[in-house]
Order: sequence, then structure tokens, then C-alpha cells
Amino acid sequence: MAEDEIPDDYLFKIVMVGDSAVGKSNLLARFARDEFYSNSKSTIGVEFQTQKMEISGKEVKAQVWDTAGQERFRAVTSAYYRGAVGALLVYDISRRLTFESIGRWLTELQNHSDMNIVTILVGNKSDLQDAREVTTAEGKALAEAQSLFFIETSALNSSNVTAAFETIVKEIYTILSRKVMQSQELKNGNTERLSSGKAVVLEGEENKEGAEAAAAGEEAQAGCC
Repeated sequence: MAEDEIPDDYLFKIVMVGDSAVGKSNLLARFARDEFYSNSKSTIGVEFQTQKMEISGKEVKAQVWDTAGQERFRAVTSAYYRGAVGALLVYDISRRLTFESIGRWLTELQNHSDMNIVTILVGNKSDLQDAREVTTAEGKALAEAQSLFFIETSALNSSNVTAAFETIVKEIYTILSRKVMQSQELKNGNTERLSSGKAVVLEGEENKEGAEAAAAGEEAQAGCC
């Protein structure tokens, strides 16, 4: 199947994980609404927003879930990792402890999602250069060691925010395109065993209904950071 035959209504579930106050909610607010809340409070529970993006001339929807970073909410939010095809692992470049927590968050992500989920390591608050505790080189080194994408962002001044989300969505779309073409090859008589793809794609109304059902009953507030 040619790339232009891929449906227009694919919906990619992407989760944001990391310690509390690293800036996850403001990254989402900047990406989805071009807003920033300097005095926002920590996210309680889970909230998600859907943003349309154009990839290779096709309209793709990214459904981004903002999970609470507080330890006491981890058991609640773990269910929301299921079905995710992309993830942003976020730390605050001005707080080394949040960087040191990335290993734990990565383990939790791997335990609750597809093992080949597309993941990007995000060093947020790059505007705080004078307060930096984690160097760019350290972030890159960790990303390379874990085979992750890497980028530094600032929700405050919008630096690289869109690029972070586009990197994930484009990679997922590329994987989807490859899998669609491989599937067509099998239908055309190529019976060679194909390697498994990196993600399971969620699409259409079924996923939207599932997301709404999952969110029902959860009280979502705008998050700090």
C-alpha cells in the first residue's frame, strides 16, 4: 500500500512522565494552546488533550496525556500507560534530582507499555541557564545509552516544544507507514517473516471512546509546570 493510502484518522496516544514540577503540564499547554501558566498548581490525577498535526501531507491526531508526577498518584496513573505509542520523559535541567529519577520513570514506562514505545528524553526549563544543574551533554549521554531521542525545551519561551512532539509523532507515523507497506507485501505473496514494529497504533472512534471512558471520573486540573 502506498503511503498516501494510509487513513487520515489515526490517533496516537502519547504520555508525559517525570517528577512533579518538571514542567509537563506547561509543555502540554504550550503545545496544545500556546499558553503558559507561571502560577499553576500540580496536576491531580490525569488530563489529556488532542492536537492535530500534519505529517507527510496527512492530518494526524496526537492525544497527549499528562500524568501526575507525585508519588502517591503513581498507582492511579499506571493504567494510563497502556495503549501509549509515544512518551516524553521529562526532567528539569535546574534540578538534578529530577534527572536522576529518569531511570525509575523509564522502568515504569517499560513495565506498563509496549516495550518498543517511541520515547524522547526532554530536558525542560532550558531558559534557566544560570540555575542549570544538568548539562546538555549529560542528557545526550543518557539518551544514547537508553536509545532514546533527546531534546531540551522551554515551555516558558516555547523553545523546541513543538519540535519535541513532532519528533515523536513523525517517528510513529514512519513506523506505521513501514508496517502498512510490509502488510501489503505479505498480501501480495511475500510470506517472509517480518520483524515486529515499534508501536501499536491506536485509531478512530474506538480509541477516542476508550480515552473518554478512562478519563471519566478522574478530576483533572491544570498542572504546575
